[in-house]
Amino acid sequence: MGPFDWHPHAPLEPLVLDWLNGVELAVLRLDRIDPLISGNKWFKLTEHLTQAQQAGASGIISLGGAYSNHLHALAAAGQRFGFATVGLMRGHPQDTPTVLDLKAFGMQLHWLGYGGYRARHAADFWLPWREQYPHLYPVPEGGGGVAGALGCAVLVEQARGQLSNVGWADYDGWWLAAGTGTTLAGLALAEAGAHPVYGAMAVPDDHGVAQNVRAIAAQGVELLDASRGGFDKVDGALLDFIRTTEQATGLPLEPLYTGKALSALKQQIEAGRFVPGTRLIFVHTGGLQGRRGIKG
Repeated sequence: MGPFDWHPHAPLEPLVLDWLNGVELAVLRLDRIDPLISGNKWFKLTEHLTQAQQAGASGIISLGGAYSNHLHALAAAGQRFGFATVGLMRGHPQDTPTVLDLKAFGMQLHWLGYGGYRARHAADFWLPWREQYPHLYPVPEGGGGVAGALGCAVLVEQARGQLSNVGWADYDGWWLAAGTGTTLAGLALAEAGAHPVYGAMAVPDDHGVAQNVRAIAAQGVELLDASRGGFDKVDGALLDFIRTTEQATGLPLEPLYTGKALSALKQQIEAGRFVPGTRLIFVHTGGLQGRRGIKG
């Protein structure tokens, strides 16, 4: 694997909504760093790619579903930077828009079924894949783990360097969706307790987000359930909220992560959780390619 000298910059922009009730909101637009290698996925990959280089690997093997933002970014990066990619897929063969992209980007796919995919946390899961692909470096689902979090820590510095763009001298906290908790753990590591990081969980409690975060960052994180009953649970009220927000601000959202997170913030503000004058940075984690699988 060759050197990676791409260091994308995410703009920080003000976000004005009538329900903020005096709370000031700025959005870190990770969705704008690249049309294909979009969102927080690249930042979660950077340290894994560095470790792969150091190990002398020729590419990456990782896991995800048929609409995986992680695999989409990984495959696009592999095509752009010239390294091999293999995707271990949840479920059975299907040609979703995301899967068609993965194939077009040159990623080799293996469908594990649902039982096979559930075994991904078993101690011996990687053994046969390491034997089949000895020159590829394994990366956890979603680019998670300590390496993924460390790659996201740079986002704190990026945001702090742009506070003048939104007329701020400081801020009071972060707000973002949590799928595995890797990105918010990275923010908490970089903050080291200076500002709290609020994670709106896009998945139910039993998905282990709290445990993942605690294993990486011991302080400065507060989680709340924003899953609306499940990772892929999308209801009419949420879709209406997204449509209304997009019409009012021009900010594109998707219902699995960013839409749920911003809707949860609205509920917290309406419940009086944040007083007027509070300044929050909302991280737009990307994932817009996944909207192609949502009906509504």
